[in-house]
Amino acid sequence: MTAVIETRGLTKTYGTVRALDGLDLSIPRGGVYGVLGPNGAGKSTLFRILLGLIRPTDGTANIMNGPVGDIAHMRLTGSMIETPRYPPYMTARQVLRWLALEHGIAGTADIPLWLDRVGLSEAADRKVRGFSVGMMQRLGVAAALISKPELIILDEPTSGMDPPGIQEMRALIRSLAHDDGLTVILASHQLLEVQRVCDRVAILNKGRLVREGAVSELTAVGERLRLTLSPIGDAMIALGDKGSVDGDVVMADIKRHEAPDLFRALIEKGVDVTEARWVGTDLEAIFFTETGAVQAPETIHAG
Repeated sequence: MTAVIETRGLTKTYGTVRALDGLDLSIPRGGVYGVLGPNGAGKSTLFRILLGLIRPTDGTANIMNGPVGDIAHMRLTGSMIETPRYPPYMTARQVLRWLALEHGIAGTADIPLWLDRVGLSEAADRKVRGFSVGMMQRLGVAAALISKPELIILDEPTSGMDPPGIQEMRALIRSLAHDDGLTVILASHQLLEVQRVCDRVAILNKGRLVREGAVSELTAVGERLRLTLSPIGDAMIALGDKGSVDGDVVMADIKRHEAPDLFRALIEKGVDVTEARWVGTDLEAIFFTETGAVQAPETIHAG
């Protein structure tokens, strides 16, 4: 895998507080990469270093094979860190036109396209002073995309959005990665959304990397087959000590390659299977195990 971001021993201290503590991280090019962690884990500090907004105390960070701060590489990077703010007297269209002028791309920026892709076409000519938090997030994403970057960093892009808005943002993020070929780095406290949208994740805790990998591989650990069937008693005879009853379903502690033999055994026993699906450890469980966090997922914000 070609790395789009590489850090080695990355450290940032504020007095006696170590926001990042020798962080070694390699983020591959392409796809959606989630950066997770409880308050104070170092996510926002990492993003600010990568964007050249603050300097590390020690260690190194490269972005797109160049040092942080290199103009050529930074022009290929878009970002939205925290809730964006724009002059309240401007409309959404004027904000993007203003930013396009600042980027030197006023003649080539396709403003209507990005307004449409973030779902703001109908509000394009409304002043942003009347925008909700969710609408400002949408505008912030459009602003991050206006220069057609190769890499985009999004910190809590669905903050303040209702469920339909979250679903639309999820679809946009996947589209950016898979249709446009961008690398999307995403921080979010909505762990279910992260599990749905990200290809890989890194979990930070107290400035250190505590877990990293493909979402499919991380959540496959402890995978079991969940069966809705009847009669349950006959199914349990077929399963023996590999089965357990959970309410009105049976959980089979087997490997995937053992499933065909199990189904044949159930058929021979006259068991009717109405649903079978694999279930594994979800990202939320992994998050709490690795970080020791005690807050509910909804209360965990980027730190």
